[in-house]
Amino acid sequence: MKKFAAFVLSFAMIASLVSCGGNSTKETTNSTTVNQTTANQSSTENQTTSVANPSDSAGGYELALVTDVGNIDDGSFNQGTWEGLIEFATANNKTYSYYRPSEDSDEARMETMKTAIENGAKVMVLPGYLFETALYEIQDQFPEVQFLLIDGEPHSADYSTYTTSKNVRCILYKEEQAGYIAGYSIVKDGYTQLGFLGGQEIPAVQRYGYGFLQGADAAANEMGVDVNVKYWYSNSFVANDEIMTKMSSWFTEGTEVVFACGGKIWLSANAAAEANNGKLIGVDVDQAKDSDLIVTSAMKHLGHSVVTALTDLYANNGVWPEDVAGQTSVFGVAEDMIGLPTVDTSWRFQTFTVDEYQQVMAGIKDGSIEISNETSAVPTTTKITTDFQN
Repeated sequence: MKKFAAFVLSFAMIASLVSCGGNSTKETTNSTTVNQTTANQSSTENQTTSVANPSDSAGGYELALVTDVGNIDDGSFNQGTWEGLIEFATANNKTYSYYRPSEDSDEARMETMKTAIENGAKVMVLPGYLFETALYEIQDQFPEVQFLLIDGEPHSADYSTYTTSKNVRCILYKEEQAGYIAGYSIVKDGYTQLGFLGGQEIPAVQRYGYGFLQGADAAANEMGVDVNVKYWYSNSFVANDEIMTKMSSWFTEGTEVVFACGGKIWLSANAAAEANNGKLIGVDVDQAKDSDLIVTSAMKHLGHSVVTALTDLYANNGVWPEDVAGQTSVFGVAEDMIGLPTVDTSWRFQTFTVDEYQQVMAGIKDGSIEISNETSAVPTTTKITTDFQN
C-alpha cells in the first residue's frame, strides 16, 4: 500500500508540474506568456502568467483573475471562476488575463494583485477565502479598481475586524444546501455506508458536511433505512499519504461513497477508491470528467456567479451598484447558484432520477425543505450514526 500511495502521489506531482508548465483552456486562440517581475525591489520573484484576449490590449488587460495557490486548470475554484471570466469577457469584447502568485502567502497575493493593476486591470476576480486578508489590506489602496471576492469576506489577519470597501463585492454560498442535496441523493440511490472527508475545519467546509448529514438523514427517514457516516477533517487542501491511508481504511471497512470536500484532497480519496472499489462525491464544480468513480458533485455555479456579478458591474458603468457595493451576496438554490450536474455524462446515479432531484430543489426553493446553516453544533439526526474521527 505504501508503494502504491507513493506512486499515486508522485504521479499527481508530475501532473501538477506539467499543467503549470503548459496550461490549456477552452480559449485555444489565446496566447500564454510567462514573465518574471520583482515587486518593490524585493528579492522574491513573483511569477505572473497571463492569458489575454487576442483583441487589442494596448491599454492593458481590463479584467484580471489572480489564482489562490493553484492554477486555472485545478478543476475547482480557480478554474470555475476563470471560465466565468472568459465567458463574460469574450461575450463583451473585454481584454482579460490571469496571474498566479509565486507562493502561498498574503504578501505574494498582494504583490500579484498590484502587478495585475500595473498591467491595466480595472476589475479583479479573486477566487477563494485565501484572499480575505490580502484584499483587506489592499482594497483602499486602489479605490478605482473594482474587486470581486468569491467565497470570502475581507478581514484583518487576526479576524478581529471585517471591512468591505465600496469597490468590493463579495459572494458567499449556501454550502449546506449543496451538501444536503448530495447526502439526500446518494442515500436515495441506495448507499448507506458513507464518508465525509473535509479539508480544513472552516465554516464553508463545515456547512458542506453538516448539510450532507441533514440530507442523508432526510432520505434515510423517507426510506426507513439506517445510515452510517464516517466524518473527518484532514486539515489540508492538498493530496497526501495520510489522507490516502485514511480513506483506504474507510473503504476496506465498508464505506461505499466518500464526499471529498476540499481542493486537491479528492486525489488521495480517488486513489484509495480505485484500489478498494469505492466511489466519490465531488465538490464545488462538476468533477465527473476527472474520475469515473465520481457519482455526482455538490456544485457552486462559480462561473455563473462571475458572469452575473460582472454583468451587474458593467450595467452600472463599471462600478458596483449601490445595493451590492461593499456588500456580501449569499447565493443558493433560489438564485440557481447551487445544485448537482444533470448532464448525461455526469449523472451516474443508478436509481435516483432527475425528476426526484428537481422535486428536492423545488422544496428547498419554496422553503418546504428546511436546512440549517448552523456550524456551532452538529445537526440533530435520527436515522444516521456519525463516527467523528477528529
